[in-house]
Amino acid sequence: MQQKIRFQIEGMTCQACASRIEKVLNKKDFVKSAGVNFASEEAQVTFDDSKTSAADIAKIIEKTGYGAKEKTEDTLPQAEAEHHIGWRLWLLLVINIPFLIGMTGMMIGRHDWMIPPLWQFALASVVQLWLAVPFYKSAWASIKGGLANMDVLVTIGTVSIYLYSVYMLFFSPHAAHGMAHVYFEVGVMVIGFVSLGKFLEHRTKKSSLNSLGLLLKLTPTQVNVQRNGEWKQLPIDQVQIGDLIRANHGERIAADGIIESGSGWADESHLTGESNPEEKKAGGKVLAGALMTEGSVVYRATQLGSQTLLGDMMNALSEAQGSKAPIARVADKAAAVFVPAVVGIALLTFIATWLIKGDWTLALIHAVAVLVIACPCALGLATPAAIMVGMGKAVKHGIWFKDAAAMEEAAHVDAVVLDKTGTLTEGRPQVAAVYCVPDSGFDKDALYRIAAAVEQNAAHPLARTIVSAAQARDLEIPTAQNAQTVVGAGITAKVEGVGLVKAGKAEFAELTLPKFSDGVWDVASIVAVSVDNKPIGAFALADALKADTAEAIGRLKKHNIDVYMMSGDNQGTVEYVAKQLGIAHAFGNMSPRDKAAEVQKLKAAGKTVAMVGDGINDAPALAAANVSFAMKGGADVAEHTASATLMQHSVNQLTDALLVSQATLKNIKQNLFFAFFYNILGIPLAALGFLNPVIAGAAMAASSVSVLGNALRLKRVKIN
Repeated sequence: MQQKIRFQIEGMTCQACASRIEKVLNKKDFVKSAGVNFASEEAQVTFDDSKTSAADIAKIIEKTGYGAKEKTEDTLPQAEAEHHIGWRLWLLLVINIPFLIGMTGMMIGRHDWMIPPLWQFALASVVQLWLAVPFYKSAWASIKGGLANMDVLVTIGTVSIYLYSVYMLFFSPHAAHGMAHVYFEVGVMVIGFVSLGKFLEHRTKKSSLNSLGLLLKLTPTQVNVQRNGEWKQLPIDQVQIGDLIRANHGERIAADGIIESGSGWADESHLTGESNPEEKKAGGKVLAGALMTEGSVVYRATQLGSQTLLGDMMNALSEAQGSKAPIARVADKAAAVFVPAVVGIALLTFIATWLIKGDWTLALIHAVAVLVIACPCALGLATPAAIMVGMGKAVKHGIWFKDAAAMEEAAHVDAVVLDKTGTLTEGRPQVAAVYCVPDSGFDKDALYRIAAAVEQNAAHPLARTIVSAAQARDLEIPTAQNAQTVVGAGITAKVEGVGLVKAGKAEFAELTLPKFSDGVWDVASIVAVSVDNKPIGAFALADALKADTAEAIGRLKKHNIDVYMMSGDNQGTVEYVAKQLGIAHAFGNMSPRDKAAEVQKLKAAGKTVAMVGDGINDAPALAAANVSFAMKGGADVAEHTASATLMQHSVNQLTDALLVSQATLKNIKQNLFFAFFYNILGIPLAALGFLNPVIAGAAMAASSVSVLGNALRLKRVKIN
């Protein structure tokens, strides 16, 4: 049986590390697929659990030189520790100071600023023989795995320049005269810059790219729980399902639950993307992470930890951020051959410079610069860094993508297919228009009162709508007696002070409706009312459009996305709604199979199709679309089939999802361009001697941080 599992990977230093783990895992016959995300430091493996186990796969990863810890759905992601500069990096930076001063002096003609050669040798030896050991270990593990990483380049370059300087200082003919040219500063400063770059890169990845840390802060660490009739302050991990918990103004909800007492308003925007607070009262639901903006409630915990909606979202976000987008294959293929190619270019640079210049010292400097300037890290971070930020931004808007591939596909969408009921409309009938027969002696309020008196004895959804509408007008509803239902026609009853009342189809109430200019009467459900067999009026009940639907359709059109409406309702109703919204392509009387077939036609015509729906009947079309969106709380089969879930039941949120995806894909392409351009420009400059190894080391460190910085710009992108 196929099983999917996730591992947190420790020890990766660049994309080549991730590629090596993938290569090793994908060679195993019991592994169907394996993907490793360098930015999120996560591996996702699908394997045959009849042939191996998660523990065995972890051992395989560990044999390649990395740590692997299984991540499960039952455990929420852990908060990241603060990232401080460790003692090793501090010592490296301190040792770099005299060399930095010396190099600054040489640039302005003050060669006496550089410390004596023997001091240079001593400090460089501390770096190369001790502080650089992590680079050597990583390089050796990488070579054993058959795929060289960035640390191989750094190791070859710095060791070469160190050994050269040792030879020149102690063994060359010029050494005895104190004229030896040594370059100890190169190795020291390259190791220093690269180490600092790795630290900044790691801190940015963990602290800035990932949205999980912000979500973790939404859960309180201490809560007020009732135990043995007393309120006690307890740690969140001691709360049990069934406990009564109190949340006051300004506090966050600790668990999903049902309100037992109290009332107030709660901000649930962390889950829905909706900024308006929700009113909470007894019998209602509360969700973990929500902030009580007003009032105080006591609720009974029904779900804790990873089982809450917040926990589910965190696990979904973690898995989605750890997945790989198809565009990442470009960087993966390049990284797989990158390091061997760079080593080859460095060797050619050494030979060519020696032959042309006749100076093997200069040739070595140029070759080392080539090794150091090359940076596969920027290439490896280009896609996953943008995906991590983009996923986090989508979640802030109440959009849950299942994986990176779905987000990338959503960026290409140029046609949207929308279901009508529950997607464009509220999914429940409302009174759209009221007609009172002239000279009947009954006005609108009387019509509502009489109709509600009869309809409160019926179970039909249209009957409940009329009763609710009458109650909303604060009308006193009279008593009805001897109610009788006439199947397929309506209901009759004796209403005190009125007479025999009939409510139902127009013919049942003996009402002939006039021709209305308002088209809603042609498509709405009609409930007519008569008193003592004399018609007095009628109600037109229609499924009202959601408040933001028209705005959402306008936004889709603004971004050149074609809109199609497909519904099982009759063509007249569908066309009426389409006319209100300005939708040119509207199809009624559509079965689930018809919807799926129409989606296939659009794809065959070259469209990239997004389907939005919330019901069981939408599942075939959702599966047929390039990318699909389900409404949270709709049919389970729709949610499981869809590529993403919309928390607000809003087409506006769909538009947000498409625009966030477009912005993310654009950012990925910018990152890839920068990473490729950096190496295409940097390597030739280093080979020709325009960049010394120290500057190359600083530039290499800066390249990764620059890619991460560009990815972080996604957080500030406005979605209009």
